Amino acid sequence: MNGYENVSKLGKETMDNTLKSMSAMTRGFQQIASETGEFAKRSYEQSTSMLEKLTQVRTLDKAVELQSEFARASYENWMSQANKMAGLYSEIARDTYKPFEATAYATVETAQDEARQAA
Repeated sequence: MNGYENVSKLGKETMDNTLKSMSAMTRGFQQIASETGEFAKRSYEQSTSMLEKLTQVRTLDKAVELQSEFARASYENWMSQANKMAGLYSEIARDTYKPFEATAYATVETAQDEARQAA
């Protein structure tokens, strides 16, 4: 192959890998949006349930106990969700940049081949 064909092939590979990268990013953000919506729904349901229980409480001690349990559970749920989201963002980054690894490798190989042919 001559230099023009090598560069042309590399350009096509780069475009293909860019499309793969964008597809992975889109899937990842759709997953994040879905997960965020589900978390918001669960959080709303838990808050509504707690409010219903709070309206049935007859003593201040029981109200404080119920509020403390709710606060603890809410914190644990939020931390779990934050860890899950961090994992999703890491996965998006990994999947988005993975196709470019192949492009970088192909670019280095093409440059080395051209340098050998020129020498």
